Amino acid sequence: MRFTTRVQLPKDTMLITHSTQIMLLGSCFVQNIGERMRGCKLSADINPYGILYNPLSIAEALKRIVSGEPYGNSSPEFFEHNDCWHSIMHHSDFSRGTKDEAIAAVNSRLLDAHGRFLGLDVLMLTFGTAYVYRSAADGSVVGNCHKLPQKMFVRELLTVDDIVDGMSTVIASMLAVRPSLKILFTVSPIRHLRDGAHDNQISKATLLLAIEGLRRRFPDSTFYFPSYEIVLDELRDYRFYADDMVHPSTVAVEYLWECFAECYFDAGTKRLNEAVDDIMRALAHRPADAASARHKAFLQKTVEKMVALKKENPVLDFEKEIQQCSILLEK
Repeated sequence: MRFTTRVQLPKDTMLITHSTQIMLLGSCFVQNIGERMRGCKLSADINPYGILYNPLSIAEALKRIVSGEPYGNSSPEFFEHNDCWHSIMHHSDFSRGTKDEAIAAVNSRLLDAHGRFLGLDVLMLTFGTAYVYRSAADGSVVGNCHKLPQKMFVRELLTVDDIVDGMSTVIASMLAVRPSLKILFTVSPIRHLRDGAHDNQISKATLLLAIEGLRRRFPDSTFYFPSYEIVLDELRDYRFYADDMVHPSTVAVEYLWECFAECYFDAGTKRLNEAVDDIMRALAHRPADAASARHKAFLQKTVEKMVALKKENPVLDFEKEIQQCSILLEK
């Protein structure tokens, strides 16, 4: 007997390997998948603007990444609040004590992302909500409210056309620079229950319809991975949620990763992922006596495995891990 309804995975022709240059933007789900990619030593650039939830803020971030135009002292995105400088377009990870420091942090990350975009193969975009907050002063959509007073913003539900039109412009500009770019859309399975259960469903439905519209406009360049459907239908039990009953649990994220791998990794990439994963688990081991000869022999063997695997696959980067092991071996 089967006690779950399996979600049919897409039969896409797009493949991701360890040579693929990947960038991910969007909600918390991007962090989950992106960190899993990094753990397997895939080349993944995660959220150059920090976490973003709505499609128009993601589109605005992408426009700036494509152009590479740095922010300046007169850029209206920066403001001071509670003795700290923030950007209305960026996550609080970029907030600093002075305006110059905040601008420098934002521009450093922006220029790095722009450089990566010029060689980008796959762009993964995860939409979290179709609700946006507009500045009451000028009507612009903000990426992060930074706990400013609610009266400073107007909440609005985007239409399908708002999203399709806004994203189409930036997709066209990206494809003009990178014609071979593959854009992979997902809808975050994280429920925005602050909107209310019904409004959350309206929001998610809007995102799904918008992505379908974008796929029709750019059929050769866009793809869709059903993360939302897998969690909401196939994993429809609360045991697959974290304690907050909103975010997917560790088990659910791992299952989504397995489904993602089934869609976009070939047999060789999966084998290499397993080999890297074995090494990373070994490095995560915490011995009772780190200075013992036995543990140092274990570290030396792990270093040899990394060196051998990199020799076979030069694209892999174990520099940081080898350096950390060398420091421990010298103690």
